[in-house]
Amino acid sequence: MQDNELVKQAIAAREQAYAPYSRFRVGAALLDDRNNLFTGCNIENSSYGATCCAERTAIFKAISEGAKQIKTLAVVCDSDDYCRPCGICRQVMSEFSAEDFRLLSARPDGEYEILTMEQLLPASFHLE
Repeated sequence: MQDNELVKQAIAAREQAYAPYSRFRVGAALLDDRNNLFTGCNIENSSYGATCCAERTAIFKAISEGAKQIKTLAVVCDSDDYCRPCGICRQVMSEFSAEDFRLLSARPDGEYEILTMEQLLPASFHLE
């Protein structure tokens, strides 16, 4: 799948977001190590700690379906700027990212930047 198609999948996933509190919708789409596609959206809860970001929704769906590593993850939000994952999502990404992992940080118009895991979370935490 081409990068621009993965971004389009993230834009479509954003439409499913449940964001009645922040009104800030986020969509994500990822390709795993077997080239399977998984999507996710943010799902808010009135108990904010129970909220799940789009990136983690997509990652958890992929892992629960047998994926071992994430190759590419596209993320888009309602902001006109490039969408950037939160710190918790960056840590989860580092746990499951392939060595050649790429994040497609997108805008709603489909434009995107490519970032590596090292750029997103340098010197990340890992249990040894």
